[in-house]
Amino acid sequence: MRISRFFLPQPLNSGATIHLEEESAHYVRTVLRLKKGADLIVFNGEGGEYPATLLEAHKEAVSVQLGEFNPRETESPLIISLGLGISRSERMDLAIQKAVELGVSSITPLLAERCVVQLDDPARKGQRLRHWRKVVQGACEQCGRNRPPPIFEPVKLEDWVTCQTGLRLFLDPGGTKTLRELPQPEGAVCLLTGPEGGFSGHERKIALAADFFALRLGPRVLRTETAALATVSAIQTLWGDLG
Repeated sequence: MRISRFFLPQPLNSGATIHLEEESAHYVRTVLRLKKGADLIVFNGEGGEYPATLLEAHKEAVSVQLGEFNPRETESPLIISLGLGISRSERMDLAIQKAVELGVSSITPLLAERCVVQLDDPARKGQRLRHWRKVVQGACEQCGRNRPPPIFEPVKLEDWVTCQTGLRLFLDPGGTKTLRELPQPEGAVCLLTGPEGGFSGHERKIALAADFFALRLGPRVLRTETAALATVSAIQTLWGDLG
């Protein structure tokens, strides 16, 4: 039976008793319907994790007791910074969730010319960012990562590409390079993926001027979320920890 994992962004120590806040408590009590004595795993994003035992689970309180610290790590040795063109809600959520599972190191949502979703309103932008960070948290709880990768505030594509280093790639059906033609990177990999409408000609020029390689995945045109995840999978297989 799979043991449920919980992200608790607070100091954790072996033997401590932790009272869960309402959102996590509701999930344990109402969604999972766990009973006193159930086994859990708790992590706080600083590395490693703690086995835990559910001490109580009722309307008044849900609490766990932590066991001995386990320094287990699951981070990829390959640093992948993903610049992700913002797409519609369910597509964006899927791309973020699976990118976390595949081991990306950071995610930056990008505002591109052909983005269907517009985030001009600061309140809406903040709401979406909080939602995306919840997606990251849930993905880490599911896949076993103990260090949730940061997801940064949305920025314009042209601002993101100019501050990247390492092997820089952007997905382009008309690209001239394939992954097998590229040398193994000595440092980080920066991957730029477009929104649902793809990159404009102007954005392609910006990426090329910032020393990004135009990367061709194959003969088929992939949806934005498929293209991002297929490329991360291939990069991790060639140079990371999926090989």
